[in-house]
Amino acid sequence: MKLYSIFGNPVAHSISPILHNYTFEKLGFNGCYTKILLQEPLLRDKFLELGLTGVNITVPYKEEAFKQADEVLGIAKEIGAVNTWYHKDGKIYAYNTDAPGFYQSIKGFDFKSVLILGAGGTAKAIALYLRHKGYDPVILNRSGKRLTYFWEKGFKAYTWDEFEPRAFDLVINTTSAGLKDNSFPAPKELLDTILPQAKYAVDVIYNKLTPFLALAKSYDLVTKDGTEMLLYQGVLAFEIFTDFRYEKEEISSYMRKALELV
Repeated sequence: MKLYSIFGNPVAHSISPILHNYTFEKLGFNGCYTKILLQEPLLRDKFLELGLTGVNITVPYKEEAFKQADEVLGIAKEIGAVNTWYHKDGKIYAYNTDAPGFYQSIKGFDFKSVLILGAGGTAKAIALYLRHKGYDPVILNRSGKRLTYFWEKGFKAYTWDEFEPRAFDLVINTTSAGLKDNSFPAPKELLDTILPQAKYAVDVIYNKLTPFLALAKSYDLVTKDGTEMLLYQGVLAFEIFTDFRYEKEEISSYMRKALELV
């Protein structure tokens, strides 16, 4: 049996094991997927110690996972953050399925301008992927320390104190604010000036009405949580985990059914 997992802190909320294990069973693949809470960023040590074939990496370790992999593939090389590892021929290969997964989840939206809240690995992935698709997202973060990456890449990026609110069609929360508490990804008074001018609000946190999304709903925005992003990035990760032996449509159909079990 091949073993898979998700690494992160926190991970108790993750439904990835349900999606993958259900799909493993339906496809007759001899695999098992679990979740592991990591208190320290010792990803490589834990991965090899457990003899895992593949792993998904969530907050706060996506950038550390980039550094600890043997080979980084695709757009992840530019992003500098990965969320998927696959062990093959004695090497750990790293991918980023967050970026294409997120974009697939918002393809139905009609937008031009984008504001991204947060500056971690997920923000990097989404910002770079949107740029590749022709958009010019603006980044907003609490402090300037993490914004250096975006400035070096030529993005417009601001701290809360420096930012002058203006209209954006799409506002995206990539932070963990609201996952374990009732916090906002930016000061509420700032969001109260941004959201009324927007059309769409998306939170990468899934299966929860976060304070950010609740506030957006109060302003009658079209909202979406991270469930579809999770689904689409999960399909891509499953393809990698099983060495691309199954069709994307078949994986997706089973994972959608698994979501109904949650």
